[in-house]
Amino acid sequence: MVEEMTDKELITVTIDRYTDLQQIKKANGGHENEMLDYLIKVTTAKLSSLGVNVEDITLK
Repeated sequence: MVEEMTDKELITVTIDRYTDLQQIKKANGGHENEMLDYLIKVTTAKLSSLGVNVEDITLK
């Protein structure tokens, strides 16, 4: 049996993924990683489509 996620659960899981990717990018020490950048872009797009503004949760 497959259980569906609520919108809130989906947003929470996607935010967790985004923050994990941001931490990996920061730990990368400025080394270019095209796949990591792509995954961040895709996750940003998903969050945007869910109505989440990532500016407030992006590491600087």
